[in-house]
Amino acid sequence: MSFPLASRRQALAGATALATTSIILANEAAKAASGVGGINAIPELAPQWKELDLGEILSRPAAFMSVSQNKSLYDAGGVQAGEKHRERGSLPATVKVVAAARKARNFRSFNWIGYEVFREDYPQSDFDRVQYASWVKGLNFTPEMKKKDGELVGELRALVQPEDNEFNELALQTAFAGTQLPLELSRKRIQTIVLTGIHLDWCIEGNARAARDAGYLPIVIGDACACQKPEQEAAAMERINNFFAPVISSDRFVELLSRKV
Repeated sequence: MSFPLASRRQALAGATALATTSIILANEAAKAASGVGGINAIPELAPQWKELDLGEILSRPAAFMSVSQNKSLYDAGGVQAGEKHRERGSLPATVKVVAAARKARNFRSFNWIGYEVFREDYPQSDFDRVQYASWVKGLNFTPEMKKKDGELVGELRALVQPEDNEFNELALQTAFAGTQLPLELSRKRIQTIVLTGIHLDWCIEGNARAARDAGYLPIVIGDACACQKPEQEAAAMERINNFFAPVISSDRFVELLSRKV
């Protein structure tokens, strides 16, 4: 029995596509099984942090900062949805952190900090102009789609309370420049800042560095953060943990906080 050439080509194309899909799924499964990224990437505390009582540090006047946990990264149709953060654990870990912090009376400030990729109206240097344009090159988003892309993801939107702060980062990698955050932290006599969000090696590291330089005590919740790719997370967490701020898990955070509630 013979088949037309077109049918054979279609069958071959279908088999190739199926094989490619199987390889992708196998690679993702292998990556998950090998413990790449997320909770598996959190390093042992650097020696200097072991000298501290982190439970006591977390009992001081504290602020929570969620950075760039937008629909763009978590929801289908988002500009950055291809990074698959909804499947990678940062969202439930963040919910766990917020629930514990709400119960602790020393958490005086909750800040939900957005990060837009559509920045046509932002003040821009020449570097900013070409970099911001590269993020959205070739995209055909309506104003409504752009607005939705920058909204806080639904699971976290449900946790926002009226007295919380909501604003966008205006600089490339920090919420400490051009926003109300420095005044908020100063007026509430904040000492400790707990950070969650995306991207770990960009906004989270940038904010941890800025917090340290401003005299605060930042603590990064490793599994409530993520890089663009899971395999980038171990190096980012190690760098932050070695030099700028302790990196701990959401479970460790809850444990430490429970001692002081």
